[in-house]
Parts: sequence; structure tokens; C-alpha cells
Amino acid sequence: MNRKSLGIHLMNRLSYPQKFTLIGFLFAIPLTLVMYLLISEINSRVDFSQKEIYGNKYLRPLRQLREYIPKLQLLNYQSLNANLSNSESRANLEAKMDANFQSLANTDRQLGKILMCTEKINKIYQDWQNFKLRRSQWSLETYDFVYQRLAADINRLSARVGDTSNLILDPDLDTYYLMDATLLKIPEIQKILSEIRLISQKISLRSDATPEERAQLITLSSRLREINDDLAINMEVAFSNNPQGNLRPKLTQDLKNFNYMIKQLTKQLNKTIYQTVSIKYYTYINGSQVALDASFLIGDKTVNELDFLLQKRINTFVNRRQLICILVLIILALVIYLFVSFYRAVMQTVFVLDEASKKMANGHLDHKIIFANRDELGQVVGAFNKIADALVGANQEITLLNDRLKAENIRMSAELDVTRKIQQMLLPNDPELKEVIGLDIAGFMEAAEEVGGDYYDVLQHKGRVKIGIGDVTGHGLESGVLMIMVQTAVRTLLAYNEPDPVKFLSAINSVIYDNVQRMKSDKNASLALLDYKQGMLKLSGQHEEMIVVRCNGSVERFDTIDLGFPIGLDADIAEFVAEKIVQLHSGDVVVLYTDGITEAENMDKLLYGLDRLIEVIEINWQHSAAEIRHAVINDVRSHIGEQKVFDDITLLVLKQK
Repeated sequence: MNRKSLGIHLMNRLSYPQKFTLIGFLFAIPLTLVMYLLISEINSRVDFSQKEIYGNKYLRPLRQLREYIPKLQLLNYQSLNANLSNSESRANLEAKMDANFQSLANTDRQLGKILMCTEKINKIYQDWQNFKLRRSQWSLETYDFVYQRLAADINRLSARVGDTSNLILDPDLDTYYLMDATLLKIPEIQKILSEIRLISQKISLRSDATPEERAQLITLSSRLREINDDLAINMEVAFSNNPQGNLRPKLTQDLKNFNYMIKQLTKQLNKTIYQTVSIKYYTYINGSQVALDASFLIGDKTVNELDFLLQKRINTFVNRRQLICILVLIILALVIYLFVSFYRAVMQTVFVLDEASKKMANGHLDHKIIFANRDELGQVVGAFNKIADALVGANQEITLLNDRLKAENIRMSAELDVTRKIQQMLLPNDPELKEVIGLDIAGFMEAAEEVGGDYYDVLQHKGRVKIGIGDVTGHGLESGVLMIMVQTAVRTLLAYNEPDPVKFLSAINSVIYDNVQRMKSDKNASLALLDYKQGMLKLSGQHEEMIVVRCNGSVERFDTIDLGFPIGLDADIAEFVAEKIVQLHSGDVVVLYTDGITEAENMDKLLYGLDRLIEVIEINWQHSAAEIRHAVINDVRSHIGEQKVFDDITLLVLKQK
């Protein structure tokens, strides 16, 4: 039973309520899956954006730390330079730093497992505590180095937050460039401004800058100008690709002012290129400080706008999710309504047909069903009424046809039986086999159907022994008839005492080929012929392998692929025919077989195989030919078990006396 038939069989075993329940379940599975995938995709995007908001929340205390650390550093130079001023005391700045670390710790308790930054923030906090305890012991150079390391650690932590909070992966241009500004560009500008201010502070303590310091300022100025230009370009892209349209009025002017301020500072810094120009480096300190303060303001506004856009995105996804749920519920309600209506219509038709069939079974063949439906169910009822009108006549015709089919089956069965009997009659019998001088021979053939397509024969004529085995493609009547043709041709040529295997097989092929063409058949046959005389075998023709078990138990296999060509496939096969000579010694066993043995299947579709056949022969080769045949056939039947036999089974065992 194929899969289609199996499916129909299973459906026919179910009642209509069960069928509709099954169909409804099968429809519900893909609908549920699609719904799940849509909602999951939306939820994943919501979670993605929410994680970005978490990242911004984590970055805010870090931003404050980046602002307070430069101010704290400035206090160390205030006493050395009268041009420097700071309105905040060290204690006040350190208190603000401690408050920001506490805020950062609170945020980390909420988001640390999500953003995986707890270990890094703990290390920075420990460095800060050590910084406060030991700062009085350090020189300005050491203090600056520790400050730069602390600032670098904070920047690395910011980058880490950007990575783990999805900010660095934001899919939209507007929010991506806002993230780029707050996470990368503005912190980098702040770092450069702090370095410019630090170098300017050191220079202001002396009369003039060293060449190395001038080179550092020139490099920082170039880098500052480059990042400032990138920031302006990127933010313009964000403004141009902002679907909400809320960035331009809020940030554009502030950004332009900031960009202009940085450009002016870089112009002043460019004066350091000319060594003859007198420069007041404290103006760089003030300029960089003003730009630094402005960078923190523009950074705060950008973060706020980023939060706003991310929240708008989340709201859009949530609204989309609600809309999808509503649409699905509406569609589901409509489908259920139509499903129930269709079910009731089908069940009503089934009920009417059932009642009508019961009346017809009781002899009311003229019963008509009145049904107002104009759909396919109405057509079914109309067809049922037509069937009722023609039922009596159809029954009579069926009865007549059954009688004819019975007669035809009897005739065909008789013909097949005659063919099968003819086929069995043509096989060599035991008295014939015993008359063969020098060989102990046992044969077996069992057809898969009434008539088989396998062939074997043992013929003795005027001192010559001709042994043949073949297999016609397929099985059944046509294959059986072709097998009889082959057997007749072999006997005829043997009677005319044709010794040449090339001529022998060519003549057989010519006869069979002409008959196959006349029959308009696509059948052909494999055929191997053996000439035996005084322990000498001459093998020709193409068939399965010939197995020889020597008297010492060794096994030899003779492939016939190059000894012939299929019979009836081509008009002339003379060029393909060759001969192989095999010398037999006393006790040697020769086994010939058809593929019905090696390709026999068991219930698990496992083939019997040539290796297993050889194994059985190796175990039983010392016995008689009949006993070897019996052992092989029993083992093949044991392998097949309850499985259907799909091909004819033929075996021929020869043993040298």
C-alpha cells in the first residue's frame, strides 16, 4: 500500500466530526506557528531596543565620571598657574565622583547580568579608591598617568556597554549615528580636548612649548578636526533618515554651534605650526575647557534623543503586535464561523444521504432526495438521485459482466496452467540428470507468478553435455513464453551438433531477437552456457557470476560480464561472445543461480546477497548436489520469511564426481 492509499485508508476510518477536528487541528498548527514567529520576531525587536535603552541608562553615570575626572585633574595645576581657576573644590568633586560610582553600582545591580559589565566596574571602582588614598604621594606626571588610565578604563567600559547592549548593532540610520556620536565620536572628542588642555597646562607653566609638545598639539588638532567633520556628516545622515522628524529642530543648531566651536579651536591650535608666532597657551586651556563643557551638553541631548527614538520604536512594535493579534483573532473567528457552517452543511447532507440509502437498501429504489443546495453537496445529492434511477439496470449489467469475467478468468487460468505445465515439463527431470556422466547435478526453479521467466537446462547429446541457465526480464506469461523459446533454440542447436560458442549464442540471439521484434516486446534475457566433458567446463554467455568451491574448500568466482551480451537486445552479438575454460577436480562444486536468490528481500527490505549464498555453499560443499541445493533453498526461504517473493528463484548445483 503506497502513501497515498494509506492516507485515504486512514481518513476513511474516521467519522466526519473526527475528520473536521483533524483538519481544524492541521490548519491551527501553521496558523499558530506563523503567529508565534511573528510575535517572536516583534518581541525580539522590542527586547533588542529595550536592551539599547538599558545601555544608555548604564552610560549616563559613566558620562558624569568623564566630566568630573578632568576637573579633578585641573586642581593639581591650579596652584602652579595663576591663569587657572576652578570654582569647585577637590572634596566637592570627589563627593560627586563617589555619588556617580554609587549610582553606577545601583544601575549595575539592575543591569549587570544583562550587560555583563560588573567585573569591569568593580575594578574601576577599586582603582578610584586607590586613586584617592595615594594621590598625595604622587608627582604630577604620575597623577596624569593614573588619570589617563582611569579615563581609558571608563572609555573601555563604555565600549563594552555598547557591545553588550546592542547599541553598536542598531539597525536604523538615525539611531545608529546617534549611538555613534554618544558612544564613540563625542567621547573621543572629549578625550582629545582633555589632552589638549593638559598639554596647554604644562606649557603655560613655562615660557614656551617644546618641539615635541608643538607636534603633539598639531597632531591632536588634526585628529580633532577629522572627528568633528565626521560627527557633522554622520549627524546630518541621521537627520536625513529620521522618520519621526524630531531630531532636526532639537539638535541641529546645537550641533552646528558645537562644530563651529571645535573648528575655531582647531584654527587657534594651527598657530602652533609657526614657531615665530607668539602664543598664549592659557587661551587653549580656556578654549578646550569651554569646548569640553559643550561636548557634555551636546552628548546629554543626543542620549536623550536616542532614548526617545528607541522608545518610539518599541511603541511602534508593541502597536504592531497588538494589531496582528487583533487581525488574527478576527480571521480566526471568521474561519471558525465558516468552518462550523460548512460542517453543519456537510453533516446535513450526510444525514439525508444516509436515510435515503437505508430506504434503498429496504427496497425503495425509487426514493428521491429533495435538496435545495446549489453547491457541490447539491451536485452530490443530484448524482445520488441519478444513481438511484439507474441502480436496477446497473445491477443487471454488473451481474452479466461478472458472469463474463468469471468465464474469462477460468479461461485465462486454464491457459496459464497449461503454460506453467509446459514450462515444468521442459525442465530436466532427475532420471535425465543422473544419466550425465561425471557430474552430480541438482536443479531448482520456482516462479514468482504462475509462469516464470527463469531458465535452466541440462542436455546430453552424442557424448556432449550442454548446461544452460538464464533469466528473462520480468516474469509472467510473456517472460515464460520467451524462456520456452530459449530452451527450444538451445535444444535445436545442440541437436545439430554446433560446437562453436560464438555461433551457438549468435544463432540463439538471432532467433530470439526476431521473435521479440515480431511480438513487439521489450523483453531480453541473460544466458550462460556451459559445455562439459571429462572434468572440463567451457563457460560462455552473460549471466550472474559462476561460483566454484574447490575440493580444498577455496572459493572461486567467475564473472561473465565480458563473456557475452543479453539475448534479444541486439540483432548481432557475435563480437561480444567469449569463452572461459574451468578445470574441475573430484569434489569441486559449481553453483549457478539467478538474481531471484541474491536479490530476495526480507520484511526489512534487506537483500539475501551473494556473500550469504557463498557462505551457505562453503558450509555444505562436501555434501551431495541435492543436499547443497536443499541447504541453499532453505536458507533463502528463511531469509524471505513472510515477505512476498518478487522474482523467480532458480538454482543449479554441479559436483564433479
